[in-house]
Amino acid sequence: MLSAFTRAFKTPDLRKKLLFTLGIVVLYRLGAQIPVPGISYQNVQICLDNRESGDAGLLGLVNMFSGGALLQVTIFALGIMPYITASIILQLLVVVIPRLEALKKEGQAGQAKITQYTRYLTVALAVLQATGLVATARSGTLFQGCPVGDQIVPDDSVFVTMTMVITMTAGTALIMWLGELVTDRGIGNGMSILMFVSIAAGFPGALWAIKAQGELADGWIEFGAVIVMGLAMVGLVVFVEQAQRRIPVQYAKRMIGRRSYGGTSTYIPLKVNQAGVIPVIFASSLLYIPALIVQFSGSTAGWADWIRQNFQSQNAPIYVLTYFVLIVFFAFFYVAISFNPEEVADNMKKYGGFIPGIRAGRPTAEYLSYVLNRITWPGSIYLGLIALVPTVALIAFNAEGEFPFGGTSILIIVGVGLETVKQIESQLQQRNYEGFLR
Repeated sequence: MLSAFTRAFKTPDLRKKLLFTLGIVVLYRLGAQIPVPGISYQNVQICLDNRESGDAGLLGLVNMFSGGALLQVTIFALGIMPYITASIILQLLVVVIPRLEALKKEGQAGQAKITQYTRYLTVALAVLQATGLVATARSGTLFQGCPVGDQIVPDDSVFVTMTMVITMTAGTALIMWLGELVTDRGIGNGMSILMFVSIAAGFPGALWAIKAQGELADGWIEFGAVIVMGLAMVGLVVFVEQAQRRIPVQYAKRMIGRRSYGGTSTYIPLKVNQAGVIPVIFASSLLYIPALIVQFSGSTAGWADWIRQNFQSQNAPIYVLTYFVLIVFFAFFYVAISFNPEEVADNMKKYGGFIPGIRAGRPTAEYLSYVLNRITWPGSIYLGLIALVPTVALIAFNAEGEFPFGGTSILIIVGVGLETVKQIESQLQQRNYEGFLR
């Protein structure tokens, strides 16, 4: 693998792409350290020092995707989360809005239009999220229990508030532009690489926090156990993410004039984890809503206490069970809307393709649906178990920090890493070099 990276850097155009991508990553991390105008940097640092590990609470998911920039209240505080949300929303709308579905079928021109809609929606969501973050910071609830939590924004004038909202929105738009630059001029998958960098940036701090809280051999035993567990999880995730059920497809030979077309055989790859990381994001976001309502309502009623006991703590049995059930549900839901067996069967029939032993048309669609449901079960259970690893690990180590190797983070890290390796591999093979795989 090291020799392949060496060959990649020896290839002039590929070296330029890699260096360009690294430059964009440096700019992205630099922007994540620049405070938003109007924020008291000293008070933010005081609150961060007094904050207990894992106390990100409702904002933990967004903080992870921003590489810790959210709680630092920087110009990139929102990170890539608005773009992720906008992309998911557009994916769902394509299924229910005929106009968007028609654009998707138009090919590259239609996809460019959908991408433009995604940009507009990203900016709109960034405005909403920036407004909510500023309001949270001004009210003192961004860092609960901090003595200077209500002094993070010393000046609460309209001008300062608007400046903060516009700055964070512009930061999100800049991140989106940087991601597209990496896609066009770098090694590809720009948004995914920025997401990868954001999550990986929090690994050293999270690992050291677990070491500092450990009791065996000054925490080194716990530190080593977490590293071993992380490597084992990476291996498991790589194995499952690469696993797929290949449905054989044959195309009948057709004679047009004196030429014959078709007569080839291929396959439809159905991944075990067809839904990717989307169900985990959906379930995490949905579980934040009850605690968010309680936090902003400030109610002390019985229902509010019940929610605090069962949904604000990730160790609560009801939280764990609900989280697992929601992940399984959203896995089936997302697979159902992202893969249409009837459309695939119609396209196969249109071009003379068929599955051996299965009649074309409706029987093919029913067969694909049957196979997809069968492999989605283990895929959804796998997602649920991976997502619960942080909770189990923190209970086992009696720690209160954020477990670095688990849930959304490990799925994204491994997925983006595999895709990036494939991108470099394909470009090396185009130049007759040995790739990563031998």
